[in-house]
Amino acid sequence: MIVRPKIRGFICTTAHPQGCAANVRAQADYVKGTGGFAGPKRVLVVGSSTGYGLACRIAAAFGCGADTVGVYFERPASGTRTATAGWYNDQKLELLAARAGLAAYSINGDAFSDEVKAQAVERVKKLPGGQVDLVIYSLAAPRRANPRTGESHSSVIKPVGGVFRGKSVNVHTGVVSQAEVEPATEQEVADTVAVMGGEDWLWWIHALSDAGALAQGAGTVAFSYIGPEQTHAIYADGTMGMAKKDLERRVAEIDALLAPLGGKAFVSVNKALVTQASAAIPVVPLYISLLYKVMKHRGSHESCIEQMYRMLRRLYAAGTAANWSAVPVDEAGRVRMDDWEMDPAVQQEVMDLWDDVTTETLEQTADLTGYRQDFYQLFGFSVPGVDYEADVEIYSNGDK
Repeated sequence: MIVRPKIRGFICTTAHPQGCAANVRAQADYVKGTGGFAGPKRVLVVGSSTGYGLACRIAAAFGCGADTVGVYFERPASGTRTATAGWYNDQKLELLAARAGLAAYSINGDAFSDEVKAQAVERVKKLPGGQVDLVIYSLAAPRRANPRTGESHSSVIKPVGGVFRGKSVNVHTGVVSQAEVEPATEQEVADTVAVMGGEDWLWWIHALSDAGALAQGAGTVAFSYIGPEQTHAIYADGTMGMAKKDLERRVAEIDALLAPLGGKAFVSVNKALVTQASAAIPVVPLYISLLYKVMKHRGSHESCIEQMYRMLRRLYAAGTAANWSAVPVDEAGRVRMDDWEMDPAVQQEVMDLWDDVTTETLEQTADLTGYRQDFYQLFGFSVPGVDYEADVEIYSNGDK
C-alpha cells in the first residue's frame, strides 16, 4: 500500500516502514563513520525505540560494538494500519546489528511493569557475562500503571501555581499566537511525577542489582531538560519540571545501590529537539524553531544521534572501564549535553529573534521548515531517498 502521513492534532497516526528504516540506517552510518570509541560492551536501554533511547542504542552498538537489550512499547502493523514508527525502528536496528555480528534483543511491553523488568533481567542474564555495563533510562509515556499500588497515573504538561501566557506557534499552519494554559492541580502534579519522575528508574536498577545483572563499575543515565527562561513556566517550573526534579533526587538512592560495584548514576540534561511530546507544548516548538535557525547558522546544531554519540564519548573518555569521577558535571552533578544550546551567545541570538517573531516574520526568523522536517521524519516521512509514491509492505522492517 502507499503510506502517507496522517496528522491528528500534534501526532502522526501513520508511519512509513522504509522511511523509518532509512532513518535508522543513516544513524548507524553516522556512528560507523566516526571511527568508534572504547565504551560499554553490554547495554540495556529502557525506552529504546525512538529519540534519545534509540540513538543511544545505535551509538553503543555501532560505536563500540556493544551487545544491547532494548525495552519499548510499540504496536506492530494490523490490517491496513501501519505499525508505529518505533516498531519499524527496532526491526531495522535488530537487522543491522545482526549483520554486524552484534546481539540486539528487544522486549515489547510495559516497561513500568514488574513482568517486563523480570523479562529484561532474564534477557540480560543470557548475554556474555550475564551483566550490563550501562543502563540508559529513556522512558517517556503519557500514563503509568503502578504495579505495586495498582493505581493508574496520567501525566500533563501544565504550569504550576499560575496561568501560563506566552508566544507559541502552530507548526502546521505557521501562525504565531499567544498561548494560555491553566495551572495544574495538586493531583495532576503528583500524577505527572509518578509517570515521569525517577521512581521507576530506581526500580529498574533495584531489579538488575537484586539479580546480579549489573557489572562491576556499571553506570546508568536518565534524561532531563532545563531550557531558557522563556520556557521555564511551562516546562522547568511546570509539571514536567517537578517530575525531572524527582528524577534528579533519585540519583543519590541509585548511587547507593551502585556503590558496592563502583558504579554511578547520572542525569543528562539534553538539548531541545523535535519529539512527539515537544510538538504539544506551548512555546517549545517556537523556541526550537528559533534555536535551530541560530545553531545551524553557527554550525553547532546536533541531532539525537550526534548528541548521544557525544554523550557516550564524554562518559567513556577514560575508556571501556569508565572513570566516573572524571566525567564533567555541573554544580548539581548533572551531565550538561545542552552546553552548546545554552551558550550565552546562542541564547542571546535566540532571544533577539524571539522578541521580533510574528506570523509574518516567522519564515525569515525561524527554521520552521527544519522543525517540520524533523517532525515528519520521526514517523519515517520526508526522508531523503525514499520513494513515497511506491507501494510498501507495512508488515516488513522496511529493508530494501
